Amino acid sequence: MVRIQVKHGGGISDDDEKEFLYECPSTSIVDEIAKDVIEISNLQSKIQHFVLLLEPRFPLLSLHGDPKVLPLMRALSEAKSYASKDQVLHNRPLSNYVLRDHIQSIETEFRVNCQILGFPDSNLWQLLTDLELLQEDTTQLWWAGKELLRGKKLCDYIGKNEKTKIMLKLQSPISLPACNSEMDLINKK
Repeated sequence: MVRIQVKHGGGISDDDEKEFLYECPSTSIVDEIAKDVIEISNLQSKIQHFVLLLEPRFPLLSLHGDPKVLPLMRALSEAKSYASKDQVLHNRPLSNYVLRDHIQSIETEFRVNCQILGFPDSNLWQLLTDLELLQEDTTQLWWAGKELLRGKKLCDYIGKNEKTKIMLKLQSPISLPACNSEMDLINKK
């Protein structure tokens, strides 16, 4: 299995937090890899957004000692630690299935506790309205200064060694000028 360390491109400051490991065979098609890593990245972004919005409300609730909120706090804490970039340091790849389960747990507990948290509606997805997610059809995958083209196999770029470790960068079309200016600087040197 090829171990891929995925990072976000672009110049947004919170993108430093969006980093994870992904494993696949070297014979995988770039389209499949793109689909998986974009889904994992979007799920990771959703969890981080939920944490950002819900965690500040917990100190007030824990002072009142409401035990109903504890399962939501636990679900959010577990999801936060699983989706953290610390998993890269511990050499643990992320799974879209586990991330989906964590989001489902948060959603279930949010439905039970939405009134206590001060939300008028139990629809957790209303909190994601301002979150920009990566689109599968427009996001580009970059490795070693080259775009991985859809339809090709990963082994066309890195060879057939299954023990390869690479760093992949997700690049949305909005941040392409930053990438091009970086490439121009490299080419001038």
